[in-house]
Amino acid sequence: MSSSIKNSVKRPTLADVAELAGVSLGSASRALSVPERVKPATLQRVRAAVEQLGYVSNGAARALASRRTYTIGAVFPTMYNQAFVDALQTLQATLWSMNYQVILATHEYQAEREFDVIKTLVERGVEGIVLVGSTHEERVYELLRQRQLPLVLTWQRDEPPYGVSIGFDNWRATYRMAQEVIALGHRAIAVVCGSQANNNRSRQRVDGIAQAMQERRLRLDESQVYEAPFTIEGGRDAARRLLATGKPPTAILCMTDVQALGVLDELGQAGWRVPQDISVTGMDNIEFSALAQPALTTIDVPSRAIGALAARRIVSMVEQTTFIESAELACSLVLRQSLGVPREGG
Repeated sequence: MSSSIKNSVKRPTLADVAELAGVSLGSASRALSVPERVKPATLQRVRAAVEQLGYVSNGAARALASRRTYTIGAVFPTMYNQAFVDALQTLQATLWSMNYQVILATHEYQAEREFDVIKTLVERGVEGIVLVGSTHEERVYELLRQRQLPLVLTWQRDEPPYGVSIGFDNWRATYRMAQEVIALGHRAIAVVCGSQANNNRSRQRVDGIAQAMQERRLRLDESQVYEAPFTIEGGRDAARRLLATGKPPTAILCMTDVQALGVLDELGQAGWRVPQDISVTGMDNIEFSALAQPALTTIDVPSRAIGALAARRIVSMVEQTTFIESAELACSLVLRQSLGVPREGG
C-alpha cells in the first residue's frame, strides 16, 4: 500500500464513536474504560459503534492520561511445565474479567536472568507483579519495594521479605506422599527433584520426605537425592544415574510429573517394570499423568485455583481493597497404578 493511500485513510477516533452512538464523549469514554458504570443501553450503542467503525483505543495515550496501565506482570520459571501453563491460563482469564491484562515472562530457572526480566516489566509500567515461590535475589525485592509495586508470590506459603504469598504447603504435600509409600513397605527410597540451591520449594519437598522417613526410623541419604531439570529429559537422566549405582531403590518420588514421566520412560527402556520392580510417583497431577503407562500416582496441586486466586489478590492490592479469601490452598494424593508394594529382596 502506497504512503498516499495510507495517509488518506482516516483512523476513527473516540469522538467518531460517540457521534455514531449518539452519546457524549464522556459517556463513550466511560463505556470503554469502566463499562460496569454505564447504563446497558448506552454500553450496547457504544460497542456497536466501535465494531462498525473498527475503533481501537490508544492504550498508550490512555495510560499517560490516567497514569494507569491495567497490566500485571507475571514471571514464571518456565512454560514447559503444564502446571504453570494451567495457572497462567486462569490468571489471565481472571484478570481479563476484572479489566486487567497480563504480560508474561519466563527466566528458565536462571536467577540472574529473573531480575532483568522483572526490571523490564517494571519499565513497561505494570501495576503489580506475580512471581512463583519466594526464593528470589534480594535486589528483586528491593526493586519492587522502592517502586512500591504490589507483589504476590505463588506456589508456597511463607513470610516473604516483601509482598504476600499464596499457595500450598509443599512440605506437607510430599510428607503425606512419603507416608503412603512407606506404608506399602518401601524402605529403599530415592528422590528426583530440581536444584535446591535457588528453590525453596524444592528444599521443602525433600525435607517433607526426609521427615516422613525419619519418623519410621529410615534415613534419606543424600546420595539418593538426584537433582535434575524439571523436564522429561531431566527425569530420564536422573533414572539413568540411579540405575547406574547397581542397586536401584524400590520407589522413586519425583517432585514434578514431568520428571516422573521421564523416569517412567527410562525405566521401561531399561527393562524395569513399574510398579512391580520400581514404584514411581510425581507431583502436579497434569493431564498427561493419567495417560501414562502405567497411570502415574501423584499429588494434585491446585494450579488453576492458584492462578485465579493470584489474580484476585494482586488486583485487590493494586486497588487497595479488602481481601478476605484464604491464602492457603489444599493438595491431595491421587493414587494410581504406578505405586505398588516393593519388589522382593528390594
